[in-house]
Amino acid sequence: MRLAYRTSFLKRASASWNKSSSCCAARPGKVVADLSIARGLDYYTGTVVETVLVGHEQLGSICSGGRYDALASKGNRKFPGVGLSIGVTRLVSRILSQEFATASRSVPTAVLVALNNDDSWSAAQDVAAQLRGRGIATEVAAKAEKFGKQIKFADRRGIPFVWFTDDDGKHQVKDIRTGEQVDADPANWEPSPEDLHVRITTR
Repeated sequence: MRLAYRTSFLKRASASWNKSSSCCAARPGKVVADLSIARGLDYYTGTVVETVLVGHEQLGSICSGGRYDALASKGNRKFPGVGLSIGVTRLVSRILSQEFATASRSVPTAVLVALNNDDSWSAAQDVAAQLRGRGIATEVAAKAEKFGKQIKFADRRGIPFVWFTDDDGKHQVKDIRTGEQVDADPANWEPSPEDLHVRITTR
C-alpha cells in the first residue's frame, strides 16, 4: 500500500514538473531548481520561489513566494493557495540610484497654499479643495511662518507654485522657479500641462 502511494505521488510530481518545465521554457528568463532555498518553514508547505535580476544580483531576491496549504482556514476547512510578493522598495531604489528613470520633480504636489496667519487655515483649505477638485495636487502649509520660509519649504520639496491669499481675499500664485507672481482664481487657474503632473523619463 505504501509503495503504491509513493508510486502514485512520484507520477503526479513528475507530471507537475514536466508541465512546469514546459511553461518555463516558453517564457523569457532563466529558471534554476535550487533545493537549498528555505523560506517561511512555518507556513510554506510546497514549492518556494525567489527571483533575482541578472546584472543586479546584489539586490538579492526581488520577488518571492510559494505554496500555502493551510495559511488560511475556517473551522476545519483549509484554503490552499499560491502567493508572492515583489520588493518594490528594492526595485525603486535601484531604478533611481542608477537613473534608469528620472522624475521632473520629487513630489506630486504642484501647489503649496501659504498661510498668512494662524486664522487663515480654513480659507487656505477652501482654496486647496477647489484646486484639488480640478485635479491639481495641492498642499497647505503646516504653519504660518514668514512667506520667505514657506517659499523655501516649497523649493526644498520641489513644489513649483506657491499660492497666496491676502486679508481681502485676493489670490495670487507665484512660480518660485522664475519669480513670476500673477493674480489667480482657484476656480479656474491651472498650471501648464508640464507642471500639472510629475513626468517620468526612462532610459
